[in-house]
Amino acid sequence: MNEVILESKITCPKCGHQKDETMPTDACQFFYECESCHEVLKPKAGDCCVYCSYGTKPCPPIQMSEGEDCCS
Repeated sequence: MNEVILESKITCPKCGHQKDETMPTDACQFFYECESCHEVLKPKAGDCCVYCSYGTKPCPPIQMSEGEDCCS
């Protein structure tokens, strides 16, 4: 089993602001507010959370499930 990485850099698609965040290990995060422009990010179609859509690393449940849907 691969090591789960908890740090991910989220990039806001509206203003391009980036921030390093620690992902939750027990849930998917559906909303994230950009601290720069205050856009509320939601997952893209087919993604389970904002980290899978806008982060540099997928969320821990996806990392642990080897790509299977974690939140269905």
